[in-house]
Amino acid sequence: MTRPETTEIYQRRIAAAIEYINLHLDEGLELANIAAVANFSPFHFHRIFKAFRGEPLGNYITRLRIETAAQLLRFSDLSIETIAYKVGFEVPASLNKAFKHYYDTTPGEYRLTKNLYNMKTPQNNPSVKLKAPKIVELEPKNAICISFTGEYSSLDFSGAFAKLWEQVKAQKLFTAGIEHIAIYHDDPKSTDPAKLRTDVCLVIRKPAVAAGEVQIKAIPGGRYAVFTHIGPYNEVGAVYDAIYSEWVPANCTCGEDCGCGDDCKCALRDEPVFEKYCNDPVTTAPEKLKTEIYIPIK
Repeated sequence: MTRPETTEIYQRRIAAAIEYINLHLDEGLELANIAAVANFSPFHFHRIFKAFRGEPLGNYITRLRIETAAQLLRFSDLSIETIAYKVGFEVPASLNKAFKHYYDTTPGEYRLTKNLYNMKTPQNNPSVKLKAPKIVELEPKNAICISFTGEYSSLDFSGAFAKLWEQVKAQKLFTAGIEHIAIYHDDPKSTDPAKLRTDVCLVIRKPAVAAGEVQIKAIPGGRYAVFTHIGPYNEVGAVYDAIYSEWVPANCTCGEDCGCGDDCKCALRDEPVFEKYCNDPVTTAPEKLKTEIYIPIK
């Protein structure tokens, strides 16, 4: 259960970030600066923001810019070019593209028929019932991996794992306990899909060498909160929302200003989360797929 006083603290810190965004809408808003205002780690702030606001940070900023642009189109005589710069777009073409996405029309058309259009409503993940995590202390892991940049749904996970298993065979790396994991360096709800970074990995117990696109990677050890999800992979995003909106505040003991310091039970380490896939999606029904989510904590 989330502690009410901690939830209020988190809400105030997020409100401070929102106020900062409102005051700097015409600037290049950087995640590190926004997170610092809210006194959260940049590594985890975008997930906390999404969990509490129901909307990714990047989407919120873009939507606010578009709403402000719509108001200026409605109530001012400023040129579309001037409005674009005023709400933080580097070029008017970027405003046109984003505006059309949200309003199904261009800024020029909206200005002429502005009473006919409403902004699309953002779609949120369904809620899930979050189970208590296991707290584990992991030794550092060695892995062979293939790195990708791009939208998660476009990545060939099965092909990548097949190539990694080819190296297991070629380099005679097979042992019991090889793990299938994926390391996600970015939040798909706040990062441009084309720039999402993913490492698809097999955790191995024997020394390996790099071979072409297959690289060697060290996965940091330390304490992790491990959440287990049974069900389709497309539900995992809702689990992250519950983790950052329920479990993190419920276990925060550090108060309003320390930024989840070393004495906080849920202090989040500046390391990427990773997921472990415990059964084969080819032979397992979607509702029985088991995914373990590893959240790095101090």
